[in-house]
Amino acid sequence: MMYLLLIVGFFLLIKGADYFVEGSSAIAKLLKVPPVVIGLTIVAMGTSAPEAAVSITAGLAGSNDLALSNVIGSNIFNLVLIVGICALIRPFIIDKAIMQRDFPIAILGSVLLLFFIRDSHLSRIEGIILLCLMALYLVMTVISAIRNPIDIDIQDRYLPMHTSLMYIGLGLAAIIFGGDLVVDNACRIAAAFGLSETLIGLTIVAIGTSLPELVTSITASRKGESGLALGNVVGSNIFNIMFILGLSSTVHPIAAEPVAFMDILILIAMTTVIYVFCRIRSQMGRLMGSLCVAAYVIYSVYIIIR
Repeated sequence: MMYLLLIVGFFLLIKGADYFVEGSSAIAKLLKVPPVVIGLTIVAMGTSAPEAAVSITAGLAGSNDLALSNVIGSNIFNLVLIVGICALIRPFIIDKAIMQRDFPIAILGSVLLLFFIRDSHLSRIEGIILLCLMALYLVMTVISAIRNPIDIDIQDRYLPMHTSLMYIGLGLAAIIFGGDLVVDNACRIAAAFGLSETLIGLTIVAIGTSLPELVTSITASRKGESGLALGNVVGSNIFNIMFILGLSSTVHPIAAEPVAFMDILILIAMTTVIYVFCRIRSQMGRLMGSLCVAAYVIYSVYIIIR
């Protein structure tokens, strides 16, 4: 039964995020908010809503291992496996803006997280610092997008205000309830098999909450827009650390196990290697995609047997 409830929880998280994004975007359009701002804020936050719901719920429930490992696992899954799969589907040229701004910020965010948990604790003050950095990153991104207009896929359908509010309410309810189901049943599965919450968070929960990014990125790759997939996952990784862990630790301080230190080091190493490779080659080919997928498989085996 707990497996079924876990799947139901993931479904509610993903569909809830969809309804929340659609309702919020509709209200933003009714208020004449520029589409680029909608795309870079509401939609981006919507795709990270599953991770946010799980991490905040886990933190409040005292499941600190799950709260932190969910974000770390999602980031590794996003950058290594999703990007690797996208490169295998169709090699792509790296966007210069991603290399100059987003990638370095993603590495900086991971290094900052490593520094913050040096005392095995992510405090409220540190969470507020991460949120402030997230706000600064959003401002920089929006200003850059306004100066260099890009096409962002925002639906033209306008929903009435009352329908939009209903979508937001239903979406938030589904996200909150889904987060509860995922955390409760993930912890029960871990206990039933004698597994750590960290392992469950790095694998099952991380993959489940990253499904929106996986679907979006693979769809973009199949349309020949693999470059968008890289921007999607790098942006999502920044959101996960600065917004989700920032908000989670502001709501409730998060204790970090020693093993989390090693996982963050692995995340930094993988991010840096991919960044350096992309700087040198300016593209992601099938060879690099294969290496990324292989690296994720090796990492998965490592966290299972350690």
